[in-house]
Amino acid sequence: MRFKVDQNLPVEVAEALRGAGHDAATVYEQQLAGVPDPQLGAIIQREARGLITLDTGFGDIRTYPPHDYQGLVVLRPPSQDKPTVLRLFAAVVSLLEYEPLIGRLWMVEEHRIRTRS
Repeated sequence: MRFKVDQNLPVEVAEALRGAGHDAATVYEQQLAGVPDPQLGAIIQREARGLITLDTGFGDIRTYPPHDYQGLVVLRPPSQDKPTVLRLFAAVVSLLEYEPLIGRLWMVEEHRIRTRS
Protein backbone atom coordinates (compact mmCIF):
# COMPACT_ATOMS: atom_id res chain seq x y z
CA MET A 1 0.00 0.00 0.00
CA ARG A 2 1.08 3.62 -0.53
CA PHE A 3 1.29 6.01 2.42
CA LYS A 4 2.07 9.60 3.24
CA VAL A 5 3.55 10.18 6.70
CA ASP A 6 2.63 13.56 8.15
CA GLN A 7 5.18 16.06 9.42
CA ASN A 8 4.19 15.52 13.05
CA LEU A 9 5.57 11.95 13.06
CA PRO A 10 9.13 10.68 13.34
CA VAL A 11 10.81 9.40 10.18
CA GLU A 12 10.91 5.94 11.77
CA VAL A 13 7.19 5.61 10.97
CA ALA A 14 7.99 5.75 7.24
CA GLU A 15 10.90 3.38 7.77
CA ALA A 16 8.62 0.88 9.55
CA LEU A 17 6.14 1.02 6.67
CA ARG A 18 8.89 0.48 4.12
CA GLY A 19 10.27 -2.38 6.17
CA ALA A 20 6.83 -4.01 6.00
CA GLY A 21 6.81 -3.72 2.20
CA HIS A 22 4.77 -0.53 1.79
CA ASP A 23 5.56 2.55 -0.26
CA ALA A 24 5.92 5.42 2.22
CA ALA A 25 6.70 9.06 1.49
CA THR A 26 7.01 11.72 4.15
CA VAL A 27 5.67 15.24 4.02
CA TYR A 28 9.23 16.47 4.60
CA GLU A 29 10.71 14.39 1.77
CA GLN A 30 8.24 15.98 -0.61
CA GLN A 31 8.74 19.53 0.72
CA LEU A 32 5.14 19.71 1.92
CA ALA A 33 5.83 20.75 5.53
CA GLY A 34 3.38 23.42 6.62
CA VAL A 35 0.82 22.62 3.91
CA PRO A 36 -2.70 23.23 5.25
CA ASP A 37 -4.76 20.11 6.00
CA PRO A 38 -7.25 20.58 3.12
CA GLN A 39 -4.36 20.83 0.68
CA LEU A 40 -2.67 17.75 2.16
CA GLY A 41 -5.99 15.91 1.90
CA ALA A 42 -6.20 16.77 -1.81
CA ILE A 43 -2.60 15.65 -2.34
CA ILE A 44 -3.09 12.25 -0.75
CA GLN A 45 -6.25 11.76 -2.81
CA ARG A 46 -4.43 12.65 -6.02
CA GLU A 47 -1.47 10.39 -5.13
CA ALA A 48 -3.77 7.56 -3.94
CA ARG A 49 -1.96 7.34 -0.60
CA GLY A 50 -3.20 6.58 2.87
CA LEU A 51 -2.25 9.14 5.52
CA ILE A 52 -0.60 8.45 8.87
CA THR A 53 -0.86 11.43 11.24
CA LEU A 54 -1.25 12.72 14.77
CA ASP A 55 -3.53 15.47 13.48
CA THR A 56 -7.00 14.81 14.91
CA GLY A 57 -8.52 17.09 12.26
CA PHE A 58 -8.26 14.17 9.84
CA GLY A 59 -10.49 12.24 12.21
CA ASP A 60 -13.43 14.53 11.36
CA ILE A 61 -15.45 12.36 8.97
CA ARG A 62 -17.57 15.32 7.86
CA THR A 63 -14.50 17.12 6.55
CA TYR A 64 -12.54 14.02 5.50
CA PRO A 65 -15.05 11.27 4.65
CA PRO A 66 -13.10 7.99 4.85
CA HIS A 67 -14.65 6.61 1.66
CA ASP A 68 -12.93 9.43 -0.28
CA TYR A 69 -9.44 8.29 0.77
CA GLN A 70 -7.10 5.32 0.52
CA GLY A 71 -7.14 5.27 4.30
CA LEU A 72 -6.66 7.65 7.20
CA VAL A 73 -4.79 6.62 10.34
CA VAL A 74 -4.90 9.06 13.24
CA LEU A 75 -2.63 8.10 16.11
CA ARG A 76 -3.81 9.13 19.58
CA PRO A 77 -0.92 8.25 21.91
CA PRO A 78 -1.14 9.06 25.62
CA SER A 79 1.97 11.23 25.09
CA GLN A 80 3.70 12.31 21.90
CA ASP A 81 7.25 11.34 22.80
CA LYS A 82 8.96 9.29 20.11
CA PRO A 83 9.06 5.90 21.92
CA THR A 84 5.35 6.08 22.75
CA VAL A 85 4.37 7.07 19.20
CA LEU A 86 6.51 4.32 17.68
CA ARG A 87 5.13 1.71 20.10
CA LEU A 88 1.57 2.71 19.20
CA PHE A 89 2.39 2.70 15.49
CA ALA A 90 3.76 -0.85 15.71
CA ALA A 91 0.16 -2.00 16.25
CA VAL A 92 -0.82 -0.30 12.99
CA VAL A 93 1.89 -2.07 11.00
CA SER A 94 0.70 -5.42 12.37
CA LEU A 95 -2.94 -4.63 11.64
CA LEU A 96 -2.19 -3.66 8.03
CA GLU A 97 -1.28 -7.27 7.33
CA TYR A 98 -4.87 -8.49 7.67
CA GLU A 99 -7.26 -5.53 8.03
CA PRO A 100 -8.30 -3.43 5.01
CA LEU A 101 -7.63 0.31 5.34
CA ILE A 102 -8.89 1.64 2.01
CA GLY A 103 -11.96 3.80 2.57
CA ARG A 104 -11.58 3.67 6.34
CA LEU A 105 -10.51 5.86 9.21
CA TRP A 106 -8.56 4.25 12.04
CA MET A 107 -8.35 6.16 15.30
CA VAL A 108 -5.50 4.38 17.06
CA GLU A 109 -5.44 4.72 20.83
CA GLU A 110 -3.28 2.94 23.36
CA HIS A 111 -5.76 0.15 24.15
CA ARG A 112 -8.10 0.19 21.16
CA ILE A 113 -8.50 1.04 17.51
CA ARG A 114 -11.77 2.60 16.42
CA THR A 115 -12.66 2.30 12.75
CA ARG A 116 -15.09 4.25 10.61
CA SER A 117 -16.06 3.68 7.00
